[in-house]
Amino acid sequence: MQSTKEKVKNMASAAKEQVDVYKAKIDEKAEMATARTEEERVIAHEHAKANEAKAKMELHEAKARHAAEKLGTKQSHPLVETHNQTQYEYQHESLGVVPTYPSHPLEGNLPRNKHI
Repeated sequence: MQSTKEKVKNMASAAKEQVDVYKAKIDEKAEMATARTEEERVIAHEHAKANEAKAKMELHEAKARHAAEKLGTKQSHPLVETHNQTQYEYQHESLGVVPTYPSHPLEGNLPRNKHI
């Protein structure tokens, strides 16, 4: 699922892509107006297609960058295991203290309280 921040960035990139496509079409019209031969018109159309493709490529690169940023922030969580040791273990090893672990697992269901 996408985060809100990633969605906003993707929408901004999509808007930028639409502006770039619009600019390419305007440039094509300007080149077509100044073109004297049929070959120049074809070249103007090819330039416009190339600029549109470039804008779409930039959009996809931006989306990939946003997804990578999101993934990078998820993986920098302090309880994520790195090299088979958690951040908690590194912290206590430097102090020379043996870490104590909770009696219940960190993931899954916690033991129920009988009195509730």
